Amino acid sequence: MTKSKSRIAEFGEVFTSEREVKAMLDLVEAETCRIDSRFLEPACGDGNFLIEVLFRKLALVSSRYSKNQLDYERNAFLAISSLYGVDILQDNVEQCRARLFSFFNNEYHERFTQVNDRFLGAVRFVITRNILHGDALSLELPGSNAPIIFSEWCFVSGSRIQRKDYALNNLIAYQPFEDDNLFSDLGEQAFIPPPIQVYPVMHFMDLADD
Repeated sequence: MTKSKSRIAEFGEVFTSEREVKAMLDLVEAETCRIDSRFLEPACGDGNFLIEVLFRKLALVSSRYSKNQLDYERNAFLAISSLYGVDILQDNVEQCRARLFSFFNNEYHERFTQVNDRFLGAVRFVITRNILHGDALSLELPGSNAPIIFSEWCFVSGSRIQRKDYALNNLIAYQPFEDDNLFSDLGEQAFIPPPIQVYPVMHFMDLADD
């Protein structure tokens, strides 16, 4: 699946088919069935992998929370805010954002007749922050030395959320702690970098107004 020979030659751009996407995600099915599990696609294209992950997460949200609209909105927000993507081509980034929002919006409208525009505004804002135009090899924004910066969205109390920004190059770096050690679920030493910016806690539906 390709767009043009020139894009293949210059960027190595080839899109993964739906069948392969599903098969690969089935290998990590337990994670796709966790609403809060985070996924980063470093060459996201127009979003084939991220759309499938979102489909699986929202199916879980719907099965658990459709009877209460606020519960659905809160957990659906948690699902979409856990998806991250980078692509070196701006048009792919714009298409990926549009596809994710369109799919999310359609799922939301199918379940509720009274839709919340503030909620959808917050979702659109998060998608814009999570799907970025960047070079996943250099870990920088195209044409500059500026780092790719992702936001972490964490519910801290009820519907109140805190945003913390991290540089991607720091997130993937490995550095042993000098004074203390943390370990992953697999027993490997983990490195948690400090955020480069921490935002005030607010209701998650107010994010687009911030």
